[in-house]
Amino acid sequence: MVPPVQVSLLINLGRYSALVLGMVYGTKRYSYLKPRAEEERRMAAEEKRLDELKRIERERAEAQDDSILK
Repeated sequence: MVPPVQVSLLINLGRYSALVLGMVYGTKRYSYLKPRAEEERRMAAEEKRLDELKRIERERAEAQDDSILK
């Protein structure tokens, strides 16, 4: 087995600084996108609720309709 190679201090510094910068970027991006996603989910739930109310109203109107076919 080959012994491990001594890596340059500059390379290690670059790797770890890229890691930390990526973590900072990810945290900032997540905090930017989270409120938007919550708003989209809230709007979708409201739209679903309105669609359900329209469906119920339509079924109620069909049930009250005096039709010869019933």
